[in-house]
Amino acid sequence: MNGTLNDQSMIYKQIMQLIEDGILNGEYHEDDQIPSTNELAHVFGINPATAGKGVNRLAEDGLLYKKRGIGMFVAPGATEALRQKRREEFVTQAMQTVLREAKRLGLTKAQLLALLAQKADEEGLQ
Repeated sequence: MNGTLNDQSMIYKQIMQLIEDGILNGEYHEDDQIPSTNELAHVFGINPATAGKGVNRLAEDGLLYKKRGIGMFVAPGATEALRQKRREEFVTQAMQTVLREAKRLGLTKAQLLALLAQKADEEGLQ
């Protein structure tokens, strides 16, 4: 598991984010086992209960499932469910911020779209 924790948000949410990122980045595939709460606690120097809270929330969201006595695994469909969740968050958070700032700057819709297309080209986005 790659990543670091910070003081910007609750630790269990950061654990959730790291696992979600691992799923989206292909580090964990459907039916792959994720690190145990004890492993997460050891790697990040946190309480196992805190790691467990993050893992359990992902299970409640249907992204992980438990094999009794073995551990937690990535649920079938988790990757696509996460993509959809992140798309919705992107539209409601990032896009709103961009649109508000564009309005404050007096950009027209055409100008904003042109800037977006230029940046997308620079990033190699199809």
